[in-house]
Amino acid sequence: MKSIDLSVLADEIIAGRRLNAKDQGILQGLVDCDLEELKSGADRLRKHFSGDKVDLCTIISGVEGRCSENCKFCAQSAHHHTGCEAHAMLDEDAIVAAARANQEEGVDRFSIVDSGRTPTAADFEKLISAFDRMNRELDIHLCASLGFLSAEQLHRLHEVGVGAVHCNLETSRNYFPQICTTHTYDEKIENIKRAQAEGMEVCSGGIIGMGESWQDRIDMALTLAKLHVNSIPINSLMPIKGTPLENMPRLTEEDILRTIAMYRYIVPEADIRLAGGRSLMSDNGRSTFDAGASASITGNMLTTSGSTIKQDLTMLTELGRDIKPAWA
Repeated sequence: MKSIDLSVLADEIIAGRRLNAKDQGILQGLVDCDLEELKSGADRLRKHFSGDKVDLCTIISGVEGRCSENCKFCAQSAHHHTGCEAHAMLDEDAIVAAARANQEEGVDRFSIVDSGRTPTAADFEKLISAFDRMNRELDIHLCASLGFLSAEQLHRLHEVGVGAVHCNLETSRNYFPQICTTHTYDEKIENIKRAQAEGMEVCSGGIIGMGESWQDRIDMALTLAKLHVNSIPINSLMPIKGTPLENMPRLTEEDILRTIAMYRYIVPEADIRLAGGRSLMSDNGRSTFDAGASASITGNMLTTSGSTIKQDLTMLTELGRDIKPAWA
């Protein structure tokens, strides 16, 4: 296969070119090329499309455990035996206090994450109340990760200040049935399109290291590009005992960096967001910000350890990035 000139390709993307499924030779070249050259080109694309601003988000688990869905990677699925903690919807005061604390530390956005296919009617009203209060009392941007939502539910969330919805594709359409069978890829895409029709931004990415191929990673990126997703979280699988993926080999740092850099080439205008699994990297993910990443989940998260907000702000300042919150 003829090698690709990554610098020329970056120039073409800056000038308006977008890679698509017809560019399989080039896309395979991103898998096979020199990693340092790929990172360098991805960083130049990051600089052009996202600038130096790093978007930081934090999450809180509103409802945890006992999920009806059978996603093979997840500790919270009722189909697995992980000993995961389970709790009903958190008290509104606790949610608002967490959002306020994150705002005071300088985070851009705050999301409530619920386990389960969709909120119960009672829980949804509690969510509306919590988001409405945060919208009135705080400046931090609000997001929601609540499973499948109707157009009416999305509209109500939007009315109380929720500007973005999270709904991971998880992997490619081809590989998805190997990961989950209780809902479909099309249901996820329809959920994303409903949020966009409401005028909300969408955060959608996936997990690498679940046994998928490089082509699956490429296909997911192409789907996200076609959907015009604003924010793409890249999670690295942390195998959890009691899940069907507990014995999966752990990803290498090189795989994580290559995936992030490739996504910057394929979806250049989106925020490529460092997410779960940062502890797999010796530098806790610092090097990804020189490989195309322009955003991160931070704070006290579900699957990432060793990355406090203060530590991330210090790291990003050292890298010369802009950490001023978007709402400030």
